[in-house]
Amino acid sequence: MSPKILVVDDDTAFCVMLKTFLQKKGFEVANAFTGLEAEETLKKAKFDIIITDIRLPDSDGMHILKAAKEASMDTKVILMTGYTDIKTAVNAMKLGAYDYVGKPINPDEILHIIGQALNKKTDNFKPSSEKKDTKQATLPFVKGISNDASRLHEHITLVAPTNMSVLIIGDSGTGKEHIAHSIHSQSKRSGEPYIPVDCGAIPKELASSEFFGHLKGSFTGAINDKTGHFEAANGGTLFLDEVGNLSYDVQVQLLRALQERKIKPVGSNNEIEVDIRVVAATNEDLAEAVKRGDFREDLYHRLNEFLIKVPSLAERKQDIMIFAHHFLAQANDDLEKDIEGFDDEVTTLFKNYSWPGNLREMRNIIKRSVLLEKSSIIHIGVLPPEMQEASKIEGSLSGYTKSNEEEAIRNALEKANYNKSRAAMMLDIDRKTLYNKLKLYNIDL
Repeated sequence: MSPKILVVDDDTAFCVMLKTFLQKKGFEVANAFTGLEAEETLKKAKFDIIITDIRLPDSDGMHILKAAKEASMDTKVILMTGYTDIKTAVNAMKLGAYDYVGKPINPDEILHIIGQALNKKTDNFKPSSEKKDTKQATLPFVKGISNDASRLHEHITLVAPTNMSVLIIGDSGTGKEHIAHSIHSQSKRSGEPYIPVDCGAIPKELASSEFFGHLKGSFTGAINDKTGHFEAANGGTLFLDEVGNLSYDVQVQLLRALQERKIKPVGSNNEIEVDIRVVAATNEDLAEAVKRGDFREDLYHRLNEFLIKVPSLAERKQDIMIFAHHFLAQANDDLEKDIEGFDDEVTTLFKNYSWPGNLREMRNIIKRSVLLEKSSIIHIGVLPPEMQEASKIEGSLSGYTKSNEEEAIRNALEKANYNKSRAAMMLDIDRKTLYNKLKLYNIDL
């Protein structure tokens, strides 16, 4: 049975348009054009979702919220609001509204919020035995609505229930560890240990001890028995972060353990059988590392039973503000503040910024901005200097002559401290185009 949605707005054309859009997405939708009509409709039928304008000619969203909750506490109310009504919308959420969206409405955003509301709602009807699994399967990051996000999460959903080894490749800060944890949480091993290992932080001399454990007295400094990562992860998942940083000798030991599913702690003569699933991640191109002879080809294929490539944040423009609002909510909780959103200038900049540090950079910038912002909305003045500079650069090379195009490129490079990625973002061109232009104008860096 399709979820039922009631759309309430005095703008008849918009109301009908949103109804048609949601019907095409498989929802059962009704319209109401006044507060009174909405309240009468609620007396006749029960709805899963109500989407209502916060301002109506004879009422407001607060009255609709109250009527909805009186009709059914399970109904989720989403408020549509203009900039001046955000404070009211936030107060409404404290009184039980599920969320609010700003006008003009972004269809993808409203679909995303409806999906979240319905997922949260259906959890209430699951048996207690299933609730634990649902909680474990919840992603520790926002899914996103872009095609890249859909493909990424489709791959996670497909591979998670299997025992296949997974190799996650992506730039630093793109959330590879969250993806690994999500795979574990949605797997049949979710009730067993999840052991993350930072391979770049393990000294070559201690690698055997770290991975396989040791017995007391087996070497200088071994004052106690130690359980290694393989044994600690027995039955569950071992996550090898930045696996490309392992030395060649350690790769040999790791391969042997993965092939034989047996380990021998340092100083012991007894082998321990282990049943683990391996998920590995790297920001390095391991296929190239294999060609260079820096990474063992047999280990690469052992880890790469299923490959997941994580797109950079700049490639996921549709998801940028979804992540931004997610990190804003986190920062508000951490810093005990009540920042409501981002002004238009910041939103535009966020969507066009190159985000070289990806999600990690965004999280840190937003948390810093929440701490510095004195009003209820994030303004560009509280962003880091390099982002403020980026907002001042002419947005495109289109329309430039050959002479002033070169000047624009040189200015962008200078203001970006000769960071090519940031300069390309300032000029609204991709890095490959920038490299071609540098060669064309003989700009040597």
